[in-house]
Amino acid sequence: MIRQAKGKTPRRPPKKPSNNQKDPVGVYCRVRPLGAEDEECCIEVISNTTIQLHAPDGLKANRNGEFKETQYSFKKVFGIKTTQRELFADVAKPLVEDLIHCKNGLLFTYGVTGSGKTYTMTGSPGQGGLLPRSLDMIFNSIGPYQAKRYVFKPDDKNGMEVQNQVDALLDRQKRDSQTSVPKTPTTRRIDPEFADMISPEEACKAGEVDEDSSYSVFVSYIEIYNNYIYDLLEETPFDPIKPKWNGAGTPLRNTIEFIPPQSKILREDQNHNMYVAGCTEVEVKSTEEAFEVFWRGQKKRRIANTQLNRESSRSHSVFIIKLAQAPLDADGDNVLQDKSQVNVSQLCLVDLAGSERTSRTRAEGNRLREAGNINQSLMTLRTCIEVLRENQMCGTNKMVPYRDSKVTHLFKNYFDGEGKVRMVVCVNPKADDYEETLLVMRFAEMTQEVEVARPVDRPICGFAAGRRQRNQAFKDELTHRLEERGGPVDGESPTVLNQLLQSFHPLPPCEISGPNDDVTLPRLIDALEKRHKIRKLMVEEYNKTANMLKSVLQEQDSNLLSKENFIQEQRGRLGEKDKMIQNQKNEIDRLEKKSKMLEYKIDILQKTTNIYEEDKRSLQHELESREQRLQREMSEKRRMETRMQGIVTDAKLKWEKECERRVNAKQLEMQNKLWVKDEKLKQLKAIVTEGKTENRQPQRPSREKDKVPAKRSVSPSPVPTGPLVRPLHRRSHSAGGERWVDHKPTTNVDLDTVLQPNIPNAIKVNAPNEKALSKCDKYVLTHQEFASDGEIQTKLIKGEVFKTRGGGQAVQFTDIETLKQENPVAASRKRRSSETGPDGEPMERNWTNVETRCSVAVEMRAGSNLGPGYQHHGYPKRRKP
Repeated sequence: MIRQAKGKTPRRPPKKPSNNQKDPVGVYCRVRPLGAEDEECCIEVISNTTIQLHAPDGLKANRNGEFKETQYSFKKVFGIKTTQRELFADVAKPLVEDLIHCKNGLLFTYGVTGSGKTYTMTGSPGQGGLLPRSLDMIFNSIGPYQAKRYVFKPDDKNGMEVQNQVDALLDRQKRDSQTSVPKTPTTRRIDPEFADMISPEEACKAGEVDEDSSYSVFVSYIEIYNNYIYDLLEETPFDPIKPKWNGAGTPLRNTIEFIPPQSKILREDQNHNMYVAGCTEVEVKSTEEAFEVFWRGQKKRRIANTQLNRESSRSHSVFIIKLAQAPLDADGDNVLQDKSQVNVSQLCLVDLAGSERTSRTRAEGNRLREAGNINQSLMTLRTCIEVLRENQMCGTNKMVPYRDSKVTHLFKNYFDGEGKVRMVVCVNPKADDYEETLLVMRFAEMTQEVEVARPVDRPICGFAAGRRQRNQAFKDELTHRLEERGGPVDGESPTVLNQLLQSFHPLPPCEISGPNDDVTLPRLIDALEKRHKIRKLMVEEYNKTANMLKSVLQEQDSNLLSKENFIQEQRGRLGEKDKMIQNQKNEIDRLEKKSKMLEYKIDILQKTTNIYEEDKRSLQHELESREQRLQREMSEKRRMETRMQGIVTDAKLKWEKECERRVNAKQLEMQNKLWVKDEKLKQLKAIVTEGKTENRQPQRPSREKDKVPAKRSVSPSPVPTGPLVRPLHRRSHSAGGERWVDHKPTTNVDLDTVLQPNIPNAIKVNAPNEKALSKCDKYVLTHQEFASDGEIQTKLIKGEVFKTRGGGQAVQFTDIETLKQENPVAASRKRRSSETGPDGEPMERNWTNVETRCSVAVEMRAGSNLGPGYQHHGYPKRRKP
């Protein structure tokens, strides 16, 4: 309800009456019939408030492969046999009654394409939808109380102003003179597309219409496409609906010119109400005229869709009905010129675009982008509903994103408490729409949990009721009295009135015959005195009648006021009863919501329990597997401990033997040193006692200058880490049938000798590796070093390959073959295997001996990457003390 002064936007009272009562959004469901009888159906109407969805064949709704059936509840469910009249009586009729009583309303249809939204809103000939029935009910209710055209005039700021009778008359004359189409003598034909939308027997009207007010209806029709707003009633220089006319009054062919529509913008008035700036508002005086305006906009929409290659199902259409009303003045004759008393209420009928997903539209290019924008606007509507629901149920204060879409921005006032909101969910029961219908049902279930503040009733003005009726009665009475001038007056006998009326005799002749005429003047004076007396009697009678009528009217007013007080008292009691009933309903709704919430929590707890049980089973299984693994590791650990104890015992025994060997070797070395010292002492004693004799000189150790320095080996020598193996002096088996690993270091020198070692069926390597050793059972190392005479001698160090307990390969050397090249001219001199040091003591050259270096076992462990610097894990050859 909007109040308006001229030149200003509607102004509300300084403080709105507080009303904490809220009503949920009324959500209704309508099921359309199937297109074919043999088509699969996925929706079943359980009751007048509940429907059930069945998953179609081939679609498994849960992990167990069973069909999941889901039930959804609404305020009311309309089956396939529901008529348009029944749907209107339950859904739109209360909104029309609120419109007449200065309350706003919003009604929109929601569903996928082909679910019956347009049929529900518009209907067909003989089966009018919600829109034509709403218009028909409005005009049936306010028909006798409509103001003349142009008494109410829009101010282009979402308000109305009242014109005086003269300005309204001038505007009517201007409209009559500006007819764009010449009138023909024949009667105007009604468009068959909207003719007979409603049969006369289905007409209805609202009760308790204020007879002391004057009404006018204004309609506007807009379209929201691709998040742009277009005015479908806007007049263009070349209107696509109206053809050009020639002088004879016939339309010209092929002269219709299409002009693309211009988009409109949304604005906010002084009271924060949203409206479409510059939108055309047409004043209509009948149902036919209003629906003709709607159909003109519908045709313009079709032409625009055809010319611009658009789909009508991908746009939102909004038909706005504004009802302006103002009270009559105290006389009950004209509209009250107090413009602050003008009230404007509106009813918005919205046909939303199809809510199917973009992939289902099979659109491409621009159409795909436009379909995405439409889906984005519907998604914004869902988001706003979700935020409103969360704010109301959880007590939060999140900002509702109304401005993200033109649809939600335009209707945000309704969700903030400016009127009732109702939604009709249209569904198609065919199986192909199951997934889309499931999404629609979830949105509808969430929407009906949102509550909107109930609008407050306000009186229009402080004048007494029944002014129009009393004024009309007074006019009828006055007309009746004037028509019956000779009739009796109430409270007076007919004889007196007749005497008064018959006493008006014609005046006597007024001509004076002469100066002595004493008859004419007295006769005239007597006639005038009689007329004066009759006039006094008539004035007294008129005053008496007026006072009596005034007393009668006052008595009637007092009776009427007492009756109104009684009615108000009864209404107050009825209101209290209604409040009690509403409180009980609210309590029932609260308990039902609580029950649903508890059921939902029980389901969640059941699911959580199942999840915990599954986790428990998985953890138990994992614990058992880890226990088994731990037992295996413990057994492996015990085996490793046993194995390591054996290895430690073997190593301990070996080191004890090695220590014993080294002690024996050291003892032998010390004995040799003592023998040398004894020999020296004996020689010194012989010199002292017997003198110098050349023939009996003892054998002296070789001099330092006679020593030949040890030559470095040409090939790398392995580092001994274990006991040596006693070399066996036997013939070489290199010519046998075993598989050999021929190890020739890259540092060897190529000798041009006639005899060369030839090992057939051998794997030649520069460095030993596990892969080669695993394929062979024999091993040979070609080693070169300098002999005592300075020549290079070649040694073939042979061994056997065997596997170790650690998973690797080990080589145990068993034989050495020596190939030596000599110069016959050079003097050969044998060298001792060990040389003495400067003090005459023998030098330890165990690891310069090739036999010692090669008499070790080489162990290759699994996964090792051996190169030239590999380590020897072997056992050195034992030597006898």
